[in-house]
Amino acid sequence: MSPAVKYTLGRIGLFVVVALALWPVEANLFLKLMLAVAFSAALAFFLLRGWRDEMAQQLAGAAERRRAEKERLRAALAGDDRPASADEPGDRPDTVR
Repeated sequence: MSPAVKYTLGRIGLFVVVALALWPVEANLFLKLMLAVAFSAALAFFLLRGWRDEMAQQLAGAAERRRAEKERLRAALAGDDRPASADEPGDRPDTVR
């Protein structure tokens, strides 16, 4: 299961548990739901740290793959066989010497 799905389901589950715990309390429904949001967010910060870190690593990896693919496509469009780096400014054909 994807880390993002696990984390999202965990957050929803915590909200439901807290909302059900607050259900018998004599208060406005809107107030109960707002308290459930606040308490479940605080609990998720501590209880779901591992899943949150897994999700962050997955998203960082995906962003890195997109960045590498973007560089590869730009290099291909420029006619290079490999992506140009900032260390080699004169290797690109459009550079004036």
